[in-house]
Amino acid sequence: MARIPENEVERLKKEISVQRLAEARGIKLTRQGANLLGRCPFHDDKTPSLVITPAKNLWHCMGACSMGGTAIDWVMKAEGISFRHAVELLRKDHLPLAASAIPPVKKCTVPKLPAPLTVEAGDRELLLEVVGFYQSALTQSPEAMRYLETRGLRSSEMVERFRLGFANRTLGYGLEAKNRAGGAAVRGRLQRLGIYRESGHEHFNGSLVVPVINPAGDVLEMYGRKITPNLREGTPNHLYLPGGHRGVWNEEALIASKEIILCEALIDALTFWAAGFRNVTASYGTNGFTADHRAALERHGTKRVYIAYDRDEAGDKAAATLAEELIEMGIDCYRVEFPKGMDANAYALKVTPASKSLGRIYI
Repeated sequence: MARIPENEVERLKKEISVQRLAEARGIKLTRQGANLLGRCPFHDDKTPSLVITPAKNLWHCMGACSMGGTAIDWVMKAEGISFRHAVELLRKDHLPLAASAIPPVKKCTVPKLPAPLTVEAGDRELLLEVVGFYQSALTQSPEAMRYLETRGLRSSEMVERFRLGFANRTLGYGLEAKNRAGGAAVRGRLQRLGIYRESGHEHFNGSLVVPVINPAGDVLEMYGRKITPNLREGTPNHLYLPGGHRGVWNEEALIASKEIILCEALIDALTFWAAGFRNVTASYGTNGFTADHRAALERHGTKRVYIAYDRDEAGDKAAATLAEELIEMGIDCYRVEFPKGMDANAYALKVTPASKSLGRIYI
């Protein structure tokens, strides 16, 4: 996940008024020299022990809790949230007013991020809302958009058509606190659906997310590709929802065409699509051609499949096995042969433009 720039943290510390945050909680402050005094909201404060120094925009409790710090520390304590969550709240919702120039505001609340999910929604709607949240996060993330650029996937039409997203660990920020019934319930459902892990972390954190949505609009599968280099050893680059693979990505292609390009991976399929070859779908890895794929090919009357698996030992072996199976189904098969050791995406990036290079080996 991208690190919050230090200059942004310093800006928030200077521009978000601790005095305003305290008054927003209904704390009555009285002037004592250069400081403001009030009752600390973080413990049972009988006599004023909260000290705010507007000139420095800092606060400190002289009483039982001994807490203190900046506006960020205040929000962390007041809302019971992490440093990053507090920064996100302040970045998205607070006006950047200088602390020394802010007049007292009585009717104000500590900002909340808009709720990204509808608690009352069914599982189908909940997954679609997650997809929508990730899609919005992608378009607002320079890091994620740069990753798409490095993979040659520069099509805004593609992002919209396939609802590509980015899981940046902020999904839970707008939810009700997990120690409340509503917050615990929605997190439990997200865990059951595979979006959250038992640890409470987002399953796809730090990943480009490619949902698999059927023609009826149901999210059947989600694929995540880590976009951050130098991950901790053992961290997988490729993730799917827990359980068996379901659905066929871009099934609409099977409806529209009797000839289908079948890639080994979704990134490769997106590469073909972005280069203008829209009759493309993907397995979920060398062993990821599923019963759903077979059923879809039969249902839509596919006549010919171009197997565009990676040109390596695993890809060649899987392609040969798959070709035998498809031929038995009455489907003509052809092997798309990339240069040895390459896949569709690597080849398209090396030999440009992709619209011509992929066409030469496919057609």
